[in-house]
Amino acid sequence: MVIAIAISKYQNMFKKGDHVKWKFRYGETHGVIIKIHTKDFVFMERQRRASEEEPQYEVMSEKTGKKAVHKASALKRI
Repeated sequence: MVIAIAISKYQNMFKKGDHVKWKFRYGETHGVIIKIHTKDFVFMERQRRASEEEPQYEVMSEKTGKKAVHKASALKRI
């Protein structure tokens, strides 16, 4: 069981440049990971929590060019 958990967490690891998709209130969009945050940071005037164990991924939408930040659980590699 421990092995399955470790493999599952490893699959959620993304790297800069990965193409991903995510849901938002109007549907789903896709884009590219442009930065990986592993320490607490401010994004769009809001404090965000991040760590080595639970990084936050800054993504840029390929549709609009707008940026967003998501946890790995909200992203899916495409």
